[in-house]
Amino acid sequence: MSVLGYKVSFNNKQKEFFNALKQEVDAYFEKNGLKKTGNWKLYAKTAILIPSAIGIYLTLMFVSMHWAFSSLLWICFGLNMAAIGFNVMHDACHGSFSTKIWVNEIFGLTNNFLGGNAFLWKLKHNIIHHTYTNVDGVDDDINNMPFMRQCSTQPWKPIHKFQSVYMFFLYGFTSLFMFFMDYVKYFSKKIHTTPLKKMDAKEHFIFWGGKIFFIFFYIVIPIALIGWKTWLIGFLISQFTLGLTLAVVFQLAHVVEHAEFETAGVDPVKIENEWAIHQIKTTANFAFSNKLITWFVGGLNYQIEHHLFPRISHIHYPAISRIVRETCEKFDLNYIYFPTTRAAVASHVRFMNQMGQKPLAI
Repeated sequence: MSVLGYKVSFNNKQKEFFNALKQEVDAYFEKNGLKKTGNWKLYAKTAILIPSAIGIYLTLMFVSMHWAFSSLLWICFGLNMAAIGFNVMHDACHGSFSTKIWVNEIFGLTNNFLGGNAFLWKLKHNIIHHTYTNVDGVDDDINNMPFMRQCSTQPWKPIHKFQSVYMFFLYGFTSLFMFFMDYVKYFSKKIHTTPLKKMDAKEHFIFWGGKIFFIFFYIVIPIALIGWKTWLIGFLISQFTLGLTLAVVFQLAHVVEHAEFETAGVDPVKIENEWAIHQIKTTANFAFSNKLITWFVGGLNYQIEHHLFPRISHIHYPAISRIVRETCEKFDLNYIYFPTTRAAVASHVRFMNQMGQKPLAI
């Protein structure tokens, strides 16, 4: 694929690993008579998460309460919105929520509820990030300069010495950053270095309709009902909670110790491995034994399985992870795994601290 002058390709002539893995995974679904999309467990989650978010919102708008309880509810609202993003939006935008395309499209619109846009997100995440994972210069998920240095090929700045200290503060603004960056992508017609696919009239309408909805739902209506001071405090609390939660979960997938990075430059880049092995080498898992974490993050603690099979619902990741691990062992591939969320976060902090140190070559 050419990306504004960059050309990145994989060694896919011999896909022995992925062919063997896919055969085993397909056999699992066939043997158990299962569809690869969501099931009642996912739909039950949806029936809990969306109404609860609406309920919290209405409570905050119409019920007078002590500021401490109100602040707690704003935090819960942010966490609830993050859970909708992890579980409902993420599966729907990957086409794994349902076998019906129209159902995926409808629930994918929850992206707009989070301040994003499904069309732009699918290009940024499904196509760019899932194909060119951790390829500096292409993968927009590691394009956070000048404040963050997330791999050794990115230029170092003195401020990066402190990034392991201030990064969590910046993570809190992720959702607001996404909201405004959508305008940059929309008007520049590109995502990082990748040209934007042409939007039809429907997508233009959804883009502007979604942004207007976000402004009215999160700003205009709350200010009218609870006043601008109360709104501002609550809005910042909920958005910071949402942004921090989203950012941390996705950072733990790729920006940790042992995860590998590539870089794209002017000359064509041929990555030595097949695409699937590249996903194994650039992705990490964490906290399998914590069922609450697995439920809340929508199986995104099984990021290796997700990157290999993005069209399979996260509901199935715990089951197929055993197959993936066994196949990795057969092919002598390192399956990056942290036993707890705390261990994964600690690894991320250590890695970012390492990236913040001044390189010897400078």
